[in-house]
Amino acid sequence: MKRRISARIGAVGIIAWGLLMIHPLWAQQNSSTQQNPSATTTGATTTGAAAGTAPSAASSIDMNRNLMLARSTAAYRVTAGDVYTLTYAAGGTAVVYVITVDSTYRIRVSNLGTVNGAGKTFVRLKEDVEAIVSNNYPLSGVQLTLTQAAVFLVHVKGEVETAGEVNAWGLDRLSSIAQKNLTPYSSIRNVTVRSSGGQVREYDLYKAQRDGDLSQDPYLRPGDEITFKRVNRAVKIMGEVERPGTYQLKEGENLKELITVYGGGFTAVADRTRIEIVRMVGSESVSGDKLFVNKEDVEGNYEVKDYDEVNVPTIVALRPVIFVEGAVNVVITEKSDSATTTANATATSATTAVSSTTTEELTGSTRLVVAFNRGEDYAALVRRNILWFRAESDTRNAYLIRGGERILINLNPMLYDVEYRSELKVEENDTLVIPFRQYFVTVAGAVVTPGRYPYIPDREWDYYVGLAGGFVMGKNAREAIKIQDMSGKEVEKGVMIEPEMMITAKTNDPLYYFNQYAPVFTTALSIVSTFISILLLVK
Repeated sequence: MKRRISARIGAVGIIAWGLLMIHPLWAQQNSSTQQNPSATTTGATTTGAAAGTAPSAASSIDMNRNLMLARSTAAYRVTAGDVYTLTYAAGGTAVVYVITVDSTYRIRVSNLGTVNGAGKTFVRLKEDVEAIVSNNYPLSGVQLTLTQAAVFLVHVKGEVETAGEVNAWGLDRLSSIAQKNLTPYSSIRNVTVRSSGGQVREYDLYKAQRDGDLSQDPYLRPGDEITFKRVNRAVKIMGEVERPGTYQLKEGENLKELITVYGGGFTAVADRTRIEIVRMVGSESVSGDKLFVNKEDVEGNYEVKDYDEVNVPTIVALRPVIFVEGAVNVVITEKSDSATTTANATATSATTAVSSTTTEELTGSTRLVVAFNRGEDYAALVRRNILWFRAESDTRNAYLIRGGERILINLNPMLYDVEYRSELKVEENDTLVIPFRQYFVTVAGAVVTPGRYPYIPDREWDYYVGLAGGFVMGKNAREAIKIQDMSGKEVEKGVMIEPEMMITAKTNDPLYYFNQYAPVFTTALSIVSTFISILLLVK
């Protein structure tokens, strides 16, 4: 009875010791010991310490991360360079046995037997080793633990940035090498891997990336030789497909596969009747040839070549357009789609106004080309593009040019009255003109300082004449003025002045004209009188 109790106590102690051994901090502190299994005494709890350089903090973190991943991944395969710790109780004595896997993969289980670890996962190896110990020492609390995951070398060559050996570990996949060392001309469609045993297999990393087919992205093994070939054809597809990009095509794949498989198919707004192909290789001109194909060519799997660029246009580009001119903004959007108005703007040169006191640069006129949907009315159009308008936009006096006819259109209710409904439909090639409305008043004529002056609401003509220094005495009589609106039409003297009106002080003083012409008459009379006097003297 006492022997059974002692055996059970010993087994519990071994389990506790095993848990301590697999803790990451213990594994880190004893890494030098595990790398030198000869320093461990089989069948005893005493272990020797091997001298070595302490790992850096970054490498320790990576080692611990790899160790945790290897322990938690059922697919982790036994790898040359792995370090395992076997703990069990033998006759009441705790045994700690460190196992280092070499390239033969023959693993000695203490002095109890040998296991071939080649091709086995850690889970399978654990079952085999623990079964051997349990057969010899029942109720021994046996436990096999991975305490250090191996790091090994693989050879990379072919179309890569730098050929040579690189580090890998048991859960590195082929794609991890491809992410670091490829050139723009490396193919990912036919990567060959030669194992240390001489077996050659070919993998398609695109299928792994696109379809999640991990059979095409294998785990790396020690001694693997990886060869990346040069890409045969890389074709770019853009425009109205679901997955635009540059794709490496395999032999026999052409336009149909490029659009339907690689590009994910057409979008809902794709124009399948005029697909564009820019061909750079083998073109007749240096700048490349542009070819046009349609949906029949797609079904016929039209041949595409290396460096071809395929563009699938949108039916949105076929929408009719109108022209918008005058005092409007150029609205630039970062991303255009089917709901965004496409506009090309050309700004005319700005006009410069000069007065005797100030120089003011007026805003230049702008021309927009705007796409619209058939059946759309002008109220919907201007509301959708309200950012066109600025402070200088005279939306009340806008007008439409259609077929040589000028149609006045007040945009204010369309913009600001939510209940307004427009009956005026937008038609192709209309020209909508938004006049400028500058907030100044021009004062000219017989005033002290003619020029442009800021507009102030609810002011009459005398306010602006006062800003101009008042009438010039001797030129203007009885405050005679002429007021014209922005269209040049003369208005009454008592109206409130509006922006862009012109006030002209008349020069109507009789004495001014008398003083202007009196010296001329006097000089002329003197000349005539002198001439007559000379004639009389001669006679």
